[in-house]
Amino acid sequence: MCDSARLSRRTVLALAAAAPVAAAPRPAAPMAAAPRPVLGGDRLGRDTVQVGSTTGLPRRLTARSWLVADQGTGEVLAACRAHRRLPPASTLKMLFADTVLDRFPRGGRHTVTAADLAGIPAGSSLVGIRAGTTYTVDQLWQGVFLRSGNDAVHVLAHMNGGVAKTVADMQAKARELQALDTHVVSPDGFDHPGQLSSAYDLTLFARQGLRDPGFRAYCRTRTADFPAGGGKTFQIQNTDRLLSGTWGLRAYPGLIGVKNGYTSDAGNTFTGAATRAGRTLLVTVMHPADRADAVYEEAAALLDWGFSHGASARPVGVLVEPVIEGQGAEPSPGSGPAASLAVAGRPSTGRLVEGAGTAVALLAGGAWALRRRMAPGRARGRHRE
Repeated sequence: MCDSARLSRRTVLALAAAAPVAAAPRPAAPMAAAPRPVLGGDRLGRDTVQVGSTTGLPRRLTARSWLVADQGTGEVLAACRAHRRLPPASTLKMLFADTVLDRFPRGGRHTVTAADLAGIPAGSSLVGIRAGTTYTVDQLWQGVFLRSGNDAVHVLAHMNGGVAKTVADMQAKARELQALDTHVVSPDGFDHPGQLSSAYDLTLFARQGLRDPGFRAYCRTRTADFPAGGGKTFQIQNTDRLLSGTWGLRAYPGLIGVKNGYTSDAGNTFTGAATRAGRTLLVTVMHPADRADAVYEEAAALLDWGFSHGASARPVGVLVEPVIEGQGAEPSPGSGPAASLAVAGRPSTGRLVEGAGTAVALLAGGAWALRRRMAPGRARGRHRE
């Protein structure tokens, strides 16, 4: 018993000797917040032109944001303010098509009601859909792609379960595509407070869409006959001037779409794709100088540079791939982690430090309690080693 008591006393003294060091740990210094990584690569978050080779790069680019990328590899060849959030105008219809296009058979028919056309913003671009007239799904999509018809968008949105549901579906699709700069308010891209996207995101929408044969076919269609009611039709023409070669612009060689847009808030926006010698390049231009043709001229100049010099330019970033269902939302290594995504279930360093401090304090407190228990006159009851 005495041997046991002496052994315990030595143990307590050892704990007591260590206690002053552990009993009063200093609060951990606040850790500096790590800079947020930029989706697709840090250079894409910079506020200046990023390019791997300046040879031949157009000098007079007035756009507030632009990007050139390789459709096949996803390499971003050059960019300026790629993640700057700006009103997208009708280029947002690319996301609408990515979301809804394959939900209805092209030969399906729908008779339009007045409710389908309710709530279309005043001043919208329209293809001329009339309540009481029956349209095929194919014709509705021609109205979306060729004439950027908000009336066609709203009819398809109602067929999809309503405008609110379609907006939610589009936002979910944007997350799937890792288009994290995009906030959807309406499916048509019309000016609404908070409706934003970026050159990077719009290029993601185009790249995804061009993988779909139906999307690809619609965006490259120049003209189509559209129902006028009473068995009559009228011709609609694609408003993409680089595709149709109208309004004083020549058709861009090899252009295959994809979508143009204009609103008073957004100004002109454009995402295009062209193919030469088996290589497809994507270009997005947002908010250039206030001239109707500037968005097309600058897009064409960037495509020219990409085809002439892009093959030798070192990439400045990459277009990330969509999130695969069931794998979570963390991008694969090398694709640039999304700034707003976190790894669930992994404790932070701060919490690890906090836990260590708590454990030390508990140990010190236990030593103090043992000392009190073993003080003369208090050593009674059972003792455990």
